[in-house]
Amino acid sequence: MNDDKAIDRFLREFWLAAGGDAAYLAHVNTTGEGDLPSCFAVSDFATAAMGAANLAVSELLHITSGATPRLVVDRRLASLWFGTSLRPQGWSLPAQWDAVAGDYRAADGWIRLHTNAPHHRQAALAVLGTPVDRDAVAKAVYGWEASALESAIVERRGCAAAMRTAQAWAAHPQGLSVASEPLLHRIGASGGNKSAWPVSRERPLQGLRVLDLTRILAGPVATRFLAGFGAQVLRIDPYGWEEPGTVPEVVLGKRCARLNLRDAAERGVFERLLSEADVLVHGYRADALARLGLDAGHRRALNPGLVDVSLNAYGWTGPWRERRGFDSLVQMSTGIADAGMRANGTDKPVPLPVQALDHATGYLMAAAAVRGLTQRWATGEGCQVQASLARTAKALMEGESGAQLPLAPADSSAFALDIEQTAWGPAQRLKPAAQVEGAPTRWDLPGRALGSDPAKWI
Repeated sequence: MNDDKAIDRFLREFWLAAGGDAAYLAHVNTTGEGDLPSCFAVSDFATAAMGAANLAVSELLHITSGATPRLVVDRRLASLWFGTSLRPQGWSLPAQWDAVAGDYRAADGWIRLHTNAPHHRQAALAVLGTPVDRDAVAKAVYGWEASALESAIVERRGCAAAMRTAQAWAAHPQGLSVASEPLLHRIGASGGNKSAWPVSRERPLQGLRVLDLTRILAGPVATRFLAGFGAQVLRIDPYGWEEPGTVPEVVLGKRCARLNLRDAAERGVFERLLSEADVLVHGYRADALARLGLDAGHRRALNPGLVDVSLNAYGWTGPWRERRGFDSLVQMSTGIADAGMRANGTDKPVPLPVQALDHATGYLMAAAAVRGLTQRWATGEGCQVQASLARTAKALMEGESGAQLPLAPADSSAFALDIEQTAWGPAQRLKPAAQVEGAPTRWDLPGRALGSDPAKWI
């Protein structure tokens, strides 16, 4: 049997973190069964995270219409969405990892190298002094202590994480900082006088503009969710940036443009887009936008009514607040991979079966964005909300143990009958995992390649 109480506990934590009224929790129902295989309650986590985001839509409809739609979340579909939603027809998704990325045994433990981006791979190889050869990398890594190699690669502006135990992370200066942070940090309402938009019962976010300045994977999940309820989402990437392994998964419903924010003229285009946006979702490191002259104060000056939702990997305080990071690295740092190793009785890291920190944080960010819009509809005021993968990891690790009933794999019944004509070829997409009564999730645009559109609102 699935533990609905675990879902309820996670959902309450997520909803209250977003500032929601606990009374709305009574309107959420769950169906479906099965658990992703993990020593953590990943399926409960997935169901609750998707429930919180959809509950925010239900609340918006209640505030604007007086009726509270019923909400049903399918546990099996939620678990599957935390993996991949796409089933290509006659083509294949690119590999998720490059030739170097992965876990390596160091002299005193394990370390993960994240090298999908060319400049991150170059940083790691420069420290190790090896070519792009996995055996050579493994031999070189074995000559290092894990924490020393982690520091050396990070100093080169690369991405790596030594595997730590949960106890070691709890005592680490960054672990201590993250433990003191809220799951979602709402910095408060700002000025502004945005008028209330006419909320459609069927497409509640229709007419709203979402500026998407995010990368793999949490931020794009958040903006994909917003597009599913009618928001116009415009994703901005730098020239030359690609995410071949994940773009087909996360650009559903979005238009995709390119700008060089280091160029004054193109930064001006971005600032005009920002001044006309309702929501900004961004996943740049804490210092990155500030170095471009786009710190939170400047963004607020450009658009006082903006709902500004941001993501950091390792939290917003502490010595690692500006460190580059990804879901797989945070799992290594915080003790998740070590706990999986111990639970499975193996001698190598065992990560979560899906990138649950990314996906859950994405739905938390979506919940924060919709709740910010709901409050802005009533008051005209914008807000700023911060999330982090490391803080989401803490919530997962404090939850129940998992894997009670094996999850049935995706079959034809889990996918929509309609074929999505993506930029890479035809594909089936998973059915939505949650149903808000009267407001079905629906994406108006198929997945399209980065840079397919002009940098302007339509």
